[in-house]
Amino acid sequence: MKLSMLWIAMLSLLTLTSQNLPQDYLSSEFHKERREKVRQMMSPNSVLVFFANAERNRANDVDYVYHQDPNFYYLTGYKEPNAVLLIFSEPQKDKDGKDFDELIYVQERNAKEEQWTGKRLGVEGVKEQLGFENVFNGGDFKDLPINLGSFDKVSFFDFENDYRDKSGDADLFDLIKTFKIKANYPSDYNPIKQNLYAMIQSATPENTANVAKTVSRYLDYYENLKNDEFLNDFVNASDNLKRIEVQEKVNLVLASNNLDSKMISEIMATIRETKTPEEMKLLKKAIEISAVGQIEVMKAMHPNMSETEIQGVHEYVYKKYGAEYEGYPSIVGGGNNGCILHYIENNKMEVGNDLVLMDLGAEYHGYTADVTRTIPANGKFTPEQKAIYDVVYDAQEAGIKASVVGAEFQAPGRAALKVVEDGLITLGIIKEASEARTYFPHGTSHYLGLDVHDQGTYRPFQPNTVITVEPGIYIPEGSDCDKKWWGIAVRIEDDILITEKGPVNLSAMAPRTTQAIEAMMKQPSPLDDFQLPKLD
Repeated sequence: MKLSMLWIAMLSLLTLTSQNLPQDYLSSEFHKERREKVRQMMSPNSVLVFFANAERNRANDVDYVYHQDPNFYYLTGYKEPNAVLLIFSEPQKDKDGKDFDELIYVQERNAKEEQWTGKRLGVEGVKEQLGFENVFNGGDFKDLPINLGSFDKVSFFDFENDYRDKSGDADLFDLIKTFKIKANYPSDYNPIKQNLYAMIQSATPENTANVAKTVSRYLDYYENLKNDEFLNDFVNASDNLKRIEVQEKVNLVLASNNLDSKMISEIMATIRETKTPEEMKLLKKAIEISAVGQIEVMKAMHPNMSETEIQGVHEYVYKKYGAEYEGYPSIVGGGNNGCILHYIENNKMEVGNDLVLMDLGAEYHGYTADVTRTIPANGKFTPEQKAIYDVVYDAQEAGIKASVVGAEFQAPGRAALKVVEDGLITLGIIKEASEARTYFPHGTSHYLGLDVHDQGTYRPFQPNTVITVEPGIYIPEGSDCDKKWWGIAVRIEDDILITEKGPVNLSAMAPRTTQAIEAMMKQPSPLDDFQLPKLD
């Protein structure tokens, strides 16, 4: 009787605990539908293999907070390390003759480990909570019931050398080791080289010269490919006949294994490029949280604040709304620090009367925002600061206007650059339009979603795609222009949903014009009376 009462009490506690967790994660049905979408795009007789992210060491015996590989999370909802997912283009049969079209291997339950690092889902948890039927412990991967050599393609993202061999025989190191053995993975496998070989293989006699030019560009970029015999011979061939001879040699190399890194990349880029309604709920929330962070900092800002303190206010707002992480290292650059595009030290003790460039984004349930505002620390733009800011604002307006269905991916960038060129010439900072890239050295847009630089195809814009539009002007100290412009850095970045009815600015609640920013900075802040004791 006592045991029964104890069991009931434990169940009640578990129920209360589960009710206290967020209820707006992606559903298991979403992940299952995404896997089916992937399967529909696979070539016949193929298998895709996805590995969970590595656990990464911070220092000594402390690891960074674990973050799942976005593709793995997108397809499974599984947030733990040491796992592998296989998706098959057609049903396979197990030893009992039962069909299956996917397998997932996960961390085994371990009471001792879970006491230190938290509960694991295990096989049964993955079945019940994530909706998989064919789930096994990671240690069972060595007994994979299929022959990977029987497929025309085994497609996977190639491995980075940032995973460690930990204790046990079922960590990521062991899973990858097992896969390499079962897939006959060559010691010199290079996915970029493999893709270039495939490009050469598919070249027709009419376009081998064009393919050779493309391969040449890759050789210029990737130093480790410059010594490859076949790639060099193909590029340097004197005529089409010699290129076809190289093509025949490449065909023999490709026939020696069935490994592929192209199909998996193309499929994931295509399906992640456009967002479903379920994804948009989470992405919009991440963006709105980030916009609120910008608003609260505008209200709290004063010249005596440090870059670190400004960063802390942003990130406090994120945590207050339940965002698990920042989507990327927070950038808070006062004055000349804003001219460093990915400045993350954030250690200037006082921002003074400078502009402060704040590029930050909350990550909410896997989806990350990317919102930048540039504001005057003292609440008022100087004439020079305002002049540069207004050029960037006009450039962003032009870029957003160009973000429409069917437009080329580069359209926002071209529109923004033209405004920056004209504006810098008008202000006397440059003489020729070609000089503008000195002060606007980066692109204007990237995809946004599970990654801050999300996957996509870079084809003409599709409906339900989310991009950033983020022009900027950066004039470092010592630049070849009037000193009055030195140390001014402005970037304005918003997250834009592309729809059939036109672009929608999802981060518009954070003020963008100089007038709106100055007005917001006059508003009282809840932090005005927040004082901490002084420390030695």
